[in-house]
Amino acid sequence: MSVHAIAIHGGAGAMPRESVSNERAQEYRASLALALDAGFAILDRGGTSLDAVTTAVRMLEDNPLFNAGRGAALTRDGWVELDAAVMAGAKQKAGAVAAVRHIKNPVDLARRVMEKSRHVLLVGVGAEEFALEEDFTLVANLSLRTDERRRQLAHEQQGVSVSDLIPSPPGTVGAVALDSRGDLAAATSTGGMTNKRQGRVGDSPIIGAGTYAKNGVCAVSATGHGEYFIRAVAAYHICCAVEYRGLTLAEAAREAIHKNIRALGGTGGIIAVDARGGLVMEFSTEGMFRGARDAHGRREIGIYRDEAKTAG
Repeated sequence: MSVHAIAIHGGAGAMPRESVSNERAQEYRASLALALDAGFAILDRGGTSLDAVTTAVRMLEDNPLFNAGRGAALTRDGWVELDAAVMAGAKQKAGAVAAVRHIKNPVDLARRVMEKSRHVLLVGVGAEEFALEEDFTLVANLSLRTDERRRQLAHEQQGVSVSDLIPSPPGTVGAVALDSRGDLAAATSTGGMTNKRQGRVGDSPIIGAGTYAKNGVCAVSATGHGEYFIRAVAAYHICCAVEYRGLTLAEAAREAIHKNIRALGGTGGIIAVDARGGLVMEFSTEGMFRGARDAHGRREIGIYRDEAKTAG
């Protein structure tokens, strides 16, 4: 049997169980399951890890329950500004976009940057000009905004934390995968922080901070307060700890999340997969929307900390 595996996340943050209705929790789980199974189906039929992660992330971008694509968090001026990145572990090629306002699926544009340009990161107007050259259809920013996010912005500007409301995932969506060829890939996409300044860019499109993949080592996608993950170069740190220090993926993830990020004052989580298909989903928050599936029959969907954890 070929070794292939995938993990996804839909954000990590303060999500007290009592504040999430059973109905809403079921919606989250069903949405995670659809994205997880779609990505796994690609791997199961011999497809690439890059196709698997971009497919899973695209589905989460299209779902307004999550903070990416339509339904993303709003800037303090009421705009949706999106960031995304993809990385392929085979040759460590990467593509990313940041602060785009008129792209329905920024993960697809990030992949196009990787495959069709000589750059890694394009931002704002430059990224959208490239999108037009590549025949992407730009969308009205208004079409990406939802009433729930408008309410969250209003509450945040009135001094009520978004985490005190009926929660939506406060961060990123992402996916990591290993395919039957041994190729690793990671993809991450986010709307960032509610009430952020115009032009703020988080860790998701920063290669090595929120997204990283290297064949023979691991692939990582992060979620949480991006400023801390940038300062800790979190995704790269995890892979370096595995490659150069001999830590297991689980050990490296725990060190990054519970030691390095915590020491800076931040919280969040990561999903990661190693070269043998070992999956890790580690977080320091009350919950993380997550799922994992592999060729050995494992299939997990979780939200809260006391649900089944994974081992590296």
